[in-house]
Amino acid sequence: MAQNRSSNTLVVQQASQALDQLKYEVAQELGIQIPQDGYMGYMATRDAGAIGGNITRRLVQIAEQTLAGQSGFRS
Repeated sequence: MAQNRSSNTLVVQQASQALDQLKYEVAQELGIQIPQDGYMGYMATRDAGAIGGNITRRLVQIAEQTLAGQSGFRS
Protein backbone atom coordinates (compact mmCIF):
# COMPACT_ATOMS: atom_id res chain seq x y z
CA MET A 1 0.00 0.00 0.00
CA ALA A 2 1.17 3.54 -0.69
CA GLN A 3 2.58 5.63 2.12
CA ASN A 4 0.13 8.12 3.61
CA ARG A 5 1.63 11.61 3.35
CA SER A 6 -1.30 13.41 4.92
CA SER A 7 -0.54 15.97 7.61
CA ASN A 8 -3.82 15.09 9.32
CA THR A 9 -3.35 13.14 12.50
CA LEU A 10 -6.03 10.82 13.79
CA VAL A 11 -7.17 11.28 17.37
CA VAL A 12 -8.02 7.57 17.53
CA GLN A 13 -5.32 5.61 15.70
CA GLN A 14 -7.60 2.60 15.21
CA ALA A 15 -9.85 4.80 13.06
CA SER A 16 -7.42 4.42 10.17
CA GLN A 17 -8.73 0.97 9.26
CA ALA A 18 -12.35 2.10 9.53
CA LEU A 19 -11.69 5.10 7.28
CA ASP A 20 -9.91 2.88 4.74
CA GLN A 21 -12.88 0.51 4.74
CA LEU A 22 -15.24 3.45 4.27
CA LYS A 23 -13.15 4.66 1.32
CA TYR A 24 -13.48 1.32 -0.45
CA GLU A 25 -17.22 1.08 0.30
CA VAL A 26 -17.91 4.56 -1.07
CA ALA A 27 -15.79 3.94 -4.16
CA GLN A 28 -17.66 0.70 -4.84
CA GLU A 29 -21.03 2.45 -4.45
CA LEU A 30 -19.92 5.11 -6.93
CA GLY A 31 -18.53 2.51 -9.35
CA ILE A 32 -14.98 3.83 -9.04
CA GLN A 33 -12.13 1.33 -9.10
CA ILE A 34 -9.38 2.00 -6.54
CA PRO A 35 -5.99 0.64 -7.65
CA GLN A 36 -4.96 -2.56 -5.88
CA ASP A 37 -1.62 -1.10 -4.80
CA GLY A 38 -3.41 1.75 -3.00
CA TYR A 39 -1.67 4.46 -5.03
CA MET A 40 -4.35 6.91 -6.08
CA GLY A 41 -2.04 9.30 -7.94
CA TYR A 42 -3.25 8.18 -11.34
CA MET A 43 -6.94 8.49 -10.51
CA ALA A 44 -8.95 11.30 -12.06
CA THR A 45 -9.30 14.26 -9.71
CA ARG A 46 -13.04 14.13 -10.21
CA ASP A 47 -13.17 10.51 -8.97
CA ALA A 48 -10.95 11.16 -5.96
CA GLY A 49 -13.04 14.22 -5.08
CA ALA A 50 -16.27 12.26 -5.38
CA ILE A 51 -14.94 9.62 -2.99
CA GLY A 52 -13.70 12.22 -0.49
CA GLY A 53 -16.89 14.25 -0.68
CA ASN A 54 -19.08 11.23 -0.08
CA ILE A 55 -16.91 10.07 2.81
CA THR A 56 -17.24 13.52 4.41
CA ARG A 57 -20.99 13.53 3.85
CA ARG A 58 -21.32 10.12 5.48
CA LEU A 59 -19.10 11.04 8.46
CA VAL A 60 -21.14 14.20 9.09
CA GLN A 61 -24.33 12.13 8.90
CA ILE A 62 -22.95 9.64 11.44
CA ALA A 63 -21.87 12.47 13.76
CA GLU A 64 -25.28 14.14 13.54
CA GLN A 65 -27.04 10.89 14.37
CA THR A 66 -24.70 10.26 17.29
CA LEU A 67 -25.14 13.76 18.68
CA ALA A 68 -28.91 13.63 18.25
CA GLY A 69 -29.00 10.36 20.19
CA GLN A 70 -26.78 11.64 23.00
CA SER A 71 -28.32 15.08 23.53
CA GLY A 72 -31.94 14.13 23.27
CA PHE A 73 -32.50 16.78 20.59
CA ARG A 74 -34.10 15.60 17.39
CA SER A 75 -34.08 17.62 14.18
